[in-house]
Amino acid sequence: VNFHFGNRRAAASKPGATKQEVPPNNPQKTRETNKAQKQSQQNIKNSSKKPTGVIPCGKRTDFGYDKDFDKRYTIGKLLGHGQFGYTYVAIDKSNGDRVAVKRIEKNKMVLPIAVEDVKREVKILKALAGHENVVHFYNAFEDSYVYIVMELCEGGELLDRILSKIAGTQKRCSNCCKHAKSCCGVPFTWFCTPRYEAGEFFLFKSPKEDSPLKATDFGLSDFIRPGKKFQDIVGSAYYVAPEVLKRKSGPESDVWSIGVITYILLCGRRPFWDKTEDGIFKEVLRNKPDFRRKPWPGISNAAKDFVKKLLMKDPRARLTAAQALCMSCCY
Repeated sequence: VNFHFGNRRAAASKPGATKQEVPPNNPQKTRETNKAQKQSQQNIKNSSKKPTGVIPCGKRTDFGYDKDFDKRYTIGKLLGHGQFGYTYVAIDKSNGDRVAVKRIEKNKMVLPIAVEDVKREVKILKALAGHENVVHFYNAFEDSYVYIVMELCEGGELLDRILSKIAGTQKRCSNCCKHAKSCCGVPFTWFCTPRYEAGEFFLFKSPKEDSPLKATDFGLSDFIRPGKKFQDIVGSAYYVAPEVLKRKSGPESDVWSIGVITYILLCGRRPFWDKTEDGIFKEVLRNKPDFRRKPWPGISNAAKDFVKKLLMKDPRARLTAAQALCMSCCY
């Protein structure tokens, strides 16, 4: 993610790609031009348009955040942007520390749900404060924008680092997977689910080999109650669980996504692939991942069994986040 934002548009794949191709690290970096993506982009544009004669909900909302952002921080270079805002490097004027600032324009929060999404993201970041594998939240501010000030992670994306060393060793993949599972597991203990787990939403704190991995984006996350199911479809096509497509998703869906990430880290391929978004969805619903082609014969049975248990199509048969965290013998 540069520093990514939740992406309600599922990612499609590059035209003419082969099944062996590693998934794009960030769907927004691809040159995809198919009809589904164009329609998604148009929907995003339409969602930010202000209806005639209507004052955007965000513009008339007082979030209750501090109002002195400009006195405390200086905005620097752009790190990245998404559907909901832009993220910059900023300097803390009091001590010179570098931070990441997600800036969201109030005028683009047309509907009440957009306001609630921002409020919920801040609440979740506060609730998860202190965990070593969740990006640190400093504060939130507002004027004509909402500013979410967070820890700056400069070590790059999870998949970029592993796949640059091509299908990293099992040990390296195991370490990254443990960090990712920790990111995924802790929110469940707070009755919150990320709902978007994808490799590009995990960043390393620094370029160092032993750098901690951080979950950086909770824009699509939500608080949950036991038994609660979500009916909307969010996330990237590569990582979406079968029950999400059936509009019955819950915390089990994030465990599936961790399974997809682990599969990719171990073999350098997607477990489910097609040239179109709809084709990917059909693969997810109908087919099983391939564990016969190289390098799977050389990967331990424990690791293969672990991935298979994460990618069970029936969410009731899938490992829970707690069980996944306890499987120290997976590699």
